[in-house]
Amino acid sequence: QVQLVESGGGLVQAGGSLRLSCVASRSIFAFNRMGWYRQAPGKERELVASITSGGSTNYADSLKGRFSISRDNTKNTVFLQMNSLKPEDTAVYYCNGRGATTMTDYWGQGTQVTVSS
Repeated sequence: QVQLVESGGGLVQAGGSLRLSCVASRSIFAFNRMGWYRQAPGKERELVASITSGGSTNYADSLKGRFSISRDNTKNTVFLQMNSLKPEDTAVYYCNGRGATTMTDYWGQGTQVTVSS
């Protein structure tokens, strides 16, 4: 059973920063891509950023320059550094991993990020 466990969410003032972590229960090389999604109340889940097993990154256009995705292969962990946070960044942030052989999508339980104005 694959598990993805997020942490690092919380309440922060506008302009502040947070760093989210996602720890996988197996090597992150078991995933051909890992990413972060977010879902705000009343809105659909959207891609924030992703990173492939080869290290290529992809970002939502509106978040480029403020958010950065990275990983630590030795700790099976993917990070999302979020800077210059805005109230509209408030959402539940989910970690996602796509299995390299099965192409199955795995999801974490989500971590709440709230940005106050």
